[in-house]
Amino acid sequence: MAMVAERAGVSGQTVSRVVNGSPRVDPDTRVRVESAMAELGYRPHRAARALRTGRSQTIGLVVTTLSTVGNSRMLQATAEAAAQRGYALTLVTAARGVAEAFDRLAEQEVDGAIVLNEASALLSDAGRPTGLRLVVVDAPAEAGFTSVHSDHAGGAATATARLLELGHRTVHHLAGPEGSFAAAERERGWRETLASVGVDAPSIVRGDWSADSGHAAAAALSASTAVFCANDQMALGLVRALSDAGRRVPEDVSVIGFDDVPDAANYRPPLTTIRQDFPALAQRAVSSLIDAIEGDVETLEVSVVETGLVERASTASR
Repeated sequence: MAMVAERAGVSGQTVSRVVNGSPRVDPDTRVRVESAMAELGYRPHRAARALRTGRSQTIGLVVTTLSTVGNSRMLQATAEAAAQRGYALTLVTAARGVAEAFDRLAEQEVDGAIVLNEASALLSDAGRPTGLRLVVVDAPAEAGFTSVHSDHAGGAATATARLLELGHRTVHHLAGPEGSFAAAERERGWRETLASVGVDAPSIVRGDWSADSGHAAAAALSASTAVFCANDQMALGLVRALSDAGRRVPEDVSVIGFDDVPDAANYRPPLTTIRQDFPALAQRAVSSLIDAIEGDVETLEVSVVETGLVERASTASR
């Protein structure tokens, strides 16, 4: 590191910051240090660094499933965000509970962990692990953790308002599973928007995030002309079932999803949806966690990432 510092014309501390992925380095200086590292063939030694700093430079990611598009995209985005800060990522599932997942992470001596989406609902039963920094994705403020989440309610409100603007007298809701923070917030945004214009909310139809559950929900939504779906996968199943029943989207039924999965633009018809910024979610979660680890501090802040409407061809004026 001393040779790299001399070659780049900087201090050893600056080289250390570059090696550890600290954002507190001028971009031109970072390029100069990285060039010197490449010229000298310098590679950080993770085990040696762990002995020196007392940190493993590894964080954990706790999930219940990777079968949903949101979770799999968050896994990729979190791994990329961690790598940018010089950290490795260890994935554990909470199939036997969050407490057992925390025990496995402790055995691997991770520096902290991110608890993802559905796994956050299990935290109240597990309790806070001793000595493990945590950031939770999708948790209410009253849970008492540093948390990051999309503006689920705001996105749902935008979707519902758009369908009302198109002339629909009401908007039905294909909701996510009970116990999900994201599903509850999206339902709240839908209900509050209808209430704000004096429209009674229809009975919700509940799915489990899968396209199959969206397909099965179509029978209960047969009288609807506008449906806000809590995610794109359920919207996909719903659109296919409507087509099978002879109901055209958007001529007979307008449909809006949530997530903006990569394939949404290739649905038939291309799906109007609410976009979640998964890279931004991961960046905020990882930054909050690593800043707490390296600063040896903990702040119980809640960070909300904006969502946005992406209009395509699955909605039409009534």
